[in-house]
Amino acid sequence: MSRRRTVSGSVVIDVDPQVAYAAVSDVTQMGRWSPENLGGTIRDGSDPGQVAVGTPFVGANRRGRAEWVTGCVVTAADPGRRFAFRVHRIGLRTPTVRAGIATWDYRFEPAEDAARRDGGTATGGTLVTETWTDDRPWPDFVATVFDKVVTGGRTFEQFQRTNIRRTLDRLKSELEAGRTS
Repeated sequence: MSRRRTVSGSVVIDVDPQVAYAAVSDVTQMGRWSPENLGGTIRDGSDPGQVAVGTPFVGANRRGRAEWVTGCVVTAADPGRRFAFRVHRIGLRTPTVRAGIATWDYRFEPAEDAARRDGGTATGGTLVTETWTDDRPWPDFVATVFDKVVTGGRTFEQFQRTNIRRTLDRLKSELEAGRTS
C-alpha cells in the first residue's frame, strides 16, 4: 500500500485574513501553536514580519526527548492569501544534511468566500488551511518503518493529521483572544 503524502486541515478563525497570515508567516512564532516546532530563526537578517519568497530560516523542533533543526526556505509569501515553505535540510545542531523532507503550505481565505464556493453560508472570519506534503523520495516501505519508529507506531500521515489539528486549534484560540505577536 502506498503512503499518503499530503495531509490538510482547516479551521475558521474570527479574524481578518491579513491577521492570520501575519501570525503564521512570522516563523519565529510558530512554536506558540505547533506541538512539535519550537519556532524559527531567520538566517538572512529579514524582519520576521516581512519574509519573502527565498527567505531562508532554521526551524527548531522537539518530539519527546529528541531535538533537531531543519533548514527551510520560504516558497510562497502572498500576504493575506498564502504562506509556504520547504524543509530541505536537517541536523542535530545545524541543518547540514541535504534532503527532501516536507513542504508546509498555509492558505487564508475569507470564510464567506469559502462557504459560497462550497454551497454553504458564513459571515466574517478566515478559513485557514494547513497542508503538509511528504517530500521524502524514499520507497513507501522504508518511510513506513521509519515513521513508526520515530512517531511511536504511527505513519507521518496519522501523526501530522494530529499535529495540524492541534496547531490550528491553538492558532484559532490565540488569535480570537486577541493575542498576536
